Amino acid sequence: MFTGIITDVGRIRAVERRGDARFTIGTAYDAEGIDLGASIACAGCCLTVVDKGHDEAGNWFAVDVSAESLACTTLGTWSEGTAVNLERALKAGDELGGHIVSGHVDGVGHIVDIRPDGDSMRFAFEAPEGLGRFIAPKGSVTLNGTSLTVNEVEDPKPGGNAGGTRFGINIIPHTQAVTTWGMAKAGDPVNLEIDMLARYVARLVQKD
Repeated sequence: MFTGIITDVGRIRAVERRGDARFTIGTAYDAEGIDLGASIACAGCCLTVVDKGHDEAGNWFAVDVSAESLACTTLGTWSEGTAVNLERALKAGDELGGHIVSGHVDGVGHIVDIRPDGDSMRFAFEAPEGLGRFIAPKGSVTLNGTSLTVNEVEDPKPGGNAGGTRFGINIIPHTQAVTTWGMAKAGDPVNLEIDMLARYVARLVQKD
């Protein structure tokens, strides 16, 4: 489990593509403090550490990613140099600064627009089909591993925006500086995980 509070921005150091893929990620985390088999959220995807080390370029860890995950997330677009939001798994007693995040991506959305809004940047996103009903104003959503608060939601209307549900989020300067959001641009794909509470509420009220 995770909280959606990013604690490092790593960089892809190497990519090995077979049927699946192995990514080596440079990190500020102390490799000696990472256990083999540990879970780390990488751009919102819960991945298992299969190797780790330290060399002249710094600390690193490696993860294996299945073909299914490559196809269903943004991980299939990663290449050497890609910046990645990282978060270590939640420990009992840790501060819960964001919201409960599983690291299981529900779909890939897209950034529709980015514009200044005071000192922040207002991002407009489009959710993948079928996930819009789980996104609510003032609710939480996880995008590329970051716990964010939804400002407004606009569902598709006849004669209105085509495509899926659109929603807006303000990203403050601090978040831009310590995550990959400061590098984002319109059109970028994003890993989206809906709020766990919304998932279960929707299931409970679902009619037969």
